[in-house]
Amino acid sequence: MIMPIGAKSFREGLQWCVEVYHSLATILKENQMSCGVGDEGGFAPDLANDKEAIRYILEAIGNAGYEPDKDFMLAIDAAASEWKKDKKSAYYVMPKSGKQFSTDALIAHWTMLVEKYPIISIEDALDEEDWDGWRKLTATLGGRIQLVGDDLFVTNTDRLERGIAEHSGNAILIKPNQIGTISETLDAIRTARRSGFATVISHRSGETEDTFIADLAVAVNSGQIKTGAPCRTDRVAKYNRLLLIEKEICK
Repeated sequence: MIMPIGAKSFREGLQWCVEVYHSLATILKENQMSCGVGDEGGFAPDLANDKEAIRYILEAIGNAGYEPDKDFMLAIDAAASEWKKDKKSAYYVMPKSGKQFSTDALIAHWTMLVEKYPIISIEDALDEEDWDGWRKLTATLGGRIQLVGDDLFVTNTDRLERGIAEHSGNAILIKPNQIGTISETLDAIRTARRSGFATVISHRSGETEDTFIADLAVAVNSGQIKTGAPCRTDRVAKYNRLLLIEKEICK
């Protein structure tokens, strides 16, 4: 994912992201790769590894006239809980290459990527029950980048409080329809804020065109929203709503 950190407004940041998105489409076409999109609007070409994906995105940023590290930073949603064949396994298996990682080796892998590329946020870098690993990961990278718990915290204050107490992660993904009620959603946000955790308001797979999370992101001053690529109507609806909110606020 791309984060337009250099933009001076939401409108400008969205425009930059759209330009990079179309720049990436051009690059994929030139390399005879599929421009088909996944459930959340992102492209789904057949790539060799994560480094190749990063390389294409950085190229798209440059071709669109922007600079990594200045205008854009990168974010990764690793969904590492899906990398274990079973919960008792001591190893993570990278889905495409089949390469195995111990917890320590996977932390080293993320550290290498952060040192090599302009990555500022990693979500679900380890399994949702690998609490010891999350502590090690946070001790290693928590002072440098955002470490977001989605599967780790599931918008649940009990799990979040454990993460806070054990220094596991430093940010939480907030999904209202994951925890089930707005009251519980706001409790999770308040709990995160009290402990200095960042909050990222998020869509779900299988979204509708409902735009409530756009209003929520502004209402709680989250500063971050994750709602997919500027492509499918269920994603674009949120961005359009944010544009209207910005217009109203900035009259």
